[in-house]
Amino acid sequence: MKISTIETKSYVTKSNLPASDYVINPYVGCPHGCKYCYACFMKRFTGHDEPWGTFIDIKKCDKPLNPKQLTGKSVFLSSVTDCYNPYEKEYGITRKILEQLTAIDCELSISTKSNLILRDIDLLKQCKNLKISMSINTLDEQFRMDMDNASSIAERLQTLETLHKNGICVVLFMSPIFPELTDWQAIIERSKDYIDEYWFENLNLRGAYKSTILDYISSNYPDYYDIYKNIYIKGNKDYWVKLSNDIEKYCVQSAINHINYFYHKELVEAKINKTK
Repeated sequence: MKISTIETKSYVTKSNLPASDYVINPYVGCPHGCKYCYACFMKRFTGHDEPWGTFIDIKKCDKPLNPKQLTGKSVFLSSVTDCYNPYEKEYGITRKILEQLTAIDCELSISTKSNLILRDIDLLKQCKNLKISMSINTLDEQFRMDMDNASSIAERLQTLETLHKNGICVVLFMSPIFPELTDWQAIIERSKDYIDEYWFENLNLRGAYKSTILDYISSNYPDYYDIYKNIYIKGNKDYWVKLSNDIEKYCVQSAINHINYFYHKELVEAKINKTK
């Protein structure tokens, strides 16, 4: 792992994401190294030529957060890194940021794949308006290990349950949903007793990792390769339309709080056009 320290003028940046006004990324890069991670595009702007998941920049910033800037706004930790990656244990950048956010009346969302977040449960309980989301797209631990270096599925579920028991609103972010591989109903049934809300997002393949995932499916799940080829090479969206409808019907019938981000690209474009 290549580790560097960089200076930044501010941890806070404006967001183009549909559900947040600002984002905070305490690190550049992510040791979790998810094979499907869209954030690998960051290499184009940071000068890194190392493979995604093998470098991390520790951001240093002496400027405190501005309460006036963030009060009443939605803030997302984090969009292009995991703010609770293993190096947070040593550097504590996220905790220092969180110590400031507890005093700011903002709508805070934190997304992670790490049980390290439980270290900060004392601060999390002080936040006025908080949601914590954890990505889980499989109950198959071998598939999880093939895809990322983050906490195990069992650890993630236990983390969500612990946070819920401490009165914190938790979201199971089923993302990305892999066609035929993500058993979304089984995940809901396993976790519904302690999940406040489910978010769903389909697998988008673009850039360098498109061939990585397609090669993986071809080698490990050849029976499904034609389905992936139809979706990601031929551009057929019928699979997602049907799955989206199935999820919607199931959640409505089961009274499950949920948000469908299947059309994430369209949501982002709509937000950008709204601000023009």
